[in-house]
Amino acid sequence: MHRPISGLLLFVLIVWPAAVMAGPDVPGSVQRVIEAHGMDRARIGIWVQPVGGADPWIVHNADTALNPASVIKLATSLAALEVLGPAYTWTTRVYLDGPVEAGILKGDLWIRGGGDPFLVTEEFWKLLGALRRSGIRRIEGDLVFDLGQFEPSTEAPSAFDGQPHRVYNQPPHPLLVNFNALHVEVAPGPDGESVRASVDPPLAGLRVDNRLRQRRGSCGGYRLGITYRVLESEPGIALAGEYPAACGNHRFARTALKPEAYVHSLFRALWAQWGGEFEGGWRIATWPDPEQEPDLMHESRPLGDLVRLSNKHSNNVMTRHFKLTLGAEVLGVPATREKGVNAILDFLSARDIDARGLVLDNAAGLSRDNRVTARQLAGVLRAGRESRFMPEFVSSLALAGMDGTLRTRFEDDPAAGRMHLKTGFLEGVSAVAGYVKAASGEDVMVVVMANGPGVQWGTGIELQDAVLR
Repeated sequence: MHRPISGLLLFVLIVWPAAVMAGPDVPGSVQRVIEAHGMDRARIGIWVQPVGGADPWIVHNADTALNPASVIKLATSLAALEVLGPAYTWTTRVYLDGPVEAGILKGDLWIRGGGDPFLVTEEFWKLLGALRRSGIRRIEGDLVFDLGQFEPSTEAPSAFDGQPHRVYNQPPHPLLVNFNALHVEVAPGPDGESVRASVDPPLAGLRVDNRLRQRRGSCGGYRLGITYRVLESEPGIALAGEYPAACGNHRFARTALKPEAYVHSLFRALWAQWGGEFEGGWRIATWPDPEQEPDLMHESRPLGDLVRLSNKHSNNVMTRHFKLTLGAEVLGVPATREKGVNAILDFLSARDIDARGLVLDNAAGLSRDNRVTARQLAGVLRAGRESRFMPEFVSSLALAGMDGTLRTRFEDDPAAGRMHLKTGFLEGVSAVAGYVKAASGEDVMVVVMANGPGVQWGTGIELQDAVLR
């Protein structure tokens, strides 16, 4: 004989699925954020555990594979630090293909890219200064680029979001100078009508077609009224639109040229600054004797320095260079995407992190297909704390309320300076992971991921803050 279900038991049966999904240890403050915004509980992953504790404090969907956005940089950067070492450097090699007579190079100048992730304008300027001090004043041949360190990329910069000139979409390149970026600075002219425009770094032969005009009113509007276009008929950019004078000076970064054309134009401009002469073109080829000692070498800053820049500011192309370099060092040149991914997966396996279900389509997080679980990210955080290079790894993460991607979050807040975190946001993705110094003084590992419509805005941040607090 079946007894009728009591009201209390009926209530338990109704709410039980939601309670199980949320997990018994999820605090009420976090539950309220999830419920208030109607977030999909099945697409939220949370893991909170003391660094020295055997068991987590909070677990929710620990084994659900979610898109982590830029938080996946944690795995890439830790693998790079552990496998390559924080003292690892990248080398750009220069060869003279001809004799030097009375300060004139009677032949081509070869530059062999080594995949330096931070060969910015200042470093390239130093390289050319060293070349000039070697006694060369004039180069009669061309620039020849050896790009064999990385397998040629077939990736279109527009593939991710249809924005080919956004710097974050720049693919890796073995001779990437200044991230291939142009920094455009605009400012209202004193006549009240015109808008000045300049480009940094100065690129020889780059035309700037400036048709910007001033407008009155407050500083605002879509892209501040500026339209940016790359010229097709010649190397150059076009600026148009009405710029609010109230905005004062404004600076933004875009790409405009292929990396080889960019290096050639920058070389011409900087070489002239050093008093050098050069009117040649450029081409791509392979230096015939890779074992030959170069005539000049430029060493990058060490990985321990660069991983701080990459993680704190979430630099995509730098992280992707780390991955490719891992592939080249572990599995041989040329570096390929597959070699880099395999090197990272081998590292995770060696640290007893079960990588089943992990999808590493893009090692920097710029992907709709990347997937990782909260448990796997917690494993990376645990490996980071146990690493001999723990100080380098932890200090590479943004410090709440102080620097990097967290500079303006938790300002003037008791939490400022108590969290080292990596953030990640894409359309439909919000994530954060790292280390928190609790009020008790205990060090805690935290992972929060949410996927779903609109979570990249305030909803996702509110969930992150609820867990972090």
